[in-house]
Amino acid sequence: MNPVDALNEIAFRLEYDRAPQFKVQAFRRASATIAVLAPDELSARAGDGRLKATKGIGASTFEVIRQALNGETPSRLEALRAAATSPLTSAGERLKAKIRGDLHTHSEWSDGTTSIELMVDAARQLGREYVALTDHSPNLTVAHGLTAERLAEQLDVVKSLDGVEEPDGAKSHDDSGTSSSAGGTSAGAGAGAGLRLLTGIEVDILDDGALDQSPELLARLDIVVASVHSKLRSDKATMTKRMLGAVADPHTNILGHCTGRLIEGSRGTRPPSDFDAKRVFAACASNNVAVEINARPERTDPPDDLIAAALDAGCLFSIDSDAHAPGQQALLDYGIERAALLGVPVDRIVTTWPVERLLEWSRASR
Repeated sequence: MNPVDALNEIAFRLEYDRAPQFKVQAFRRASATIAVLAPDELSARAGDGRLKATKGIGASTFEVIRQALNGETPSRLEALRAAATSPLTSAGERLKAKIRGDLHTHSEWSDGTTSIELMVDAARQLGREYVALTDHSPNLTVAHGLTAERLAEQLDVVKSLDGVEEPDGAKSHDDSGTSSSAGGTSAGAGAGAGLRLLTGIEVDILDDGALDQSPELLARLDIVVASVHSKLRSDKATMTKRMLGAVADPHTNILGHCTGRLIEGSRGTRPPSDFDAKRVFAACASNNVAVEINARPERTDPPDDLIAAALDAGCLFSIDSDAHAPGQQALLDYGIERAALLGVPVDRIVTTWPVERLLEWSRASR
């Protein structure tokens, strides 16, 4: 098999298994190192010892390349394929067949591990019809959140992936006559055959309930996920007021990982935030804001009882991967399985909607 494909698939599967990042990066670095070499040159370097001595190629990655060049499926890849499991029951499989997209992913622009292009390629390979790029906002400095200037730059990068112009009617003028974008910018089929890349952000909910980015920039985005990342142990009244403020903001589309809890993983555990779920979910329903079902196993957020409360409140839902690496996008299956088992109606899951309906909903209040 193609050595580059073998290295990339190993990295993808390690990301899905939530392996330590240094292990994943070894395979991604090796892939990038050999991707620039013609097949004959790669074979020659592998045969005469030069490849083994090349920076970015280690013993494990060299063995993968050698086996692939010999026409074999590398043993490391075979082992990962054999060990692969799925959380999906038959009910989950039925729901998965209806899922069209993922509205919460990160790239190396904030705290993701790879380029936008690699995230897009993974989404395409997973059969997504659309995926939203939602890097962090500036308040989350630990995650290298995007300033207004960097977010504006990223919007240009996303557009340049396939040179799509903003849609008719996307330009508006403020009182000074300056042209500004109000309709959102998204990349079409050129981002990856059959895939649409949507502009977005995971914006911090600040202490007073405001969103951590300028309204002018938020108005340009296709998707806004609003999440609490700080002072998660605030008292119930404070946290409720804070979340209600964010849900009432007309730019907010999705309330991200609403409890902020961590139940496992390398970051340890963290208890859920305390807030008035009945009031917050009622506000989500009345403001047409979707409650995120965050698929990451270490989050599994919201817990089952809060999903039931959001269902009773009449909320919409968005099943999202919160992926920070290409292979983590496949973790969406965990959220799909939970939604299926808890009886979330398909039509109330916005990520089952065609992109035209999704964008009509996400831009409706702006």
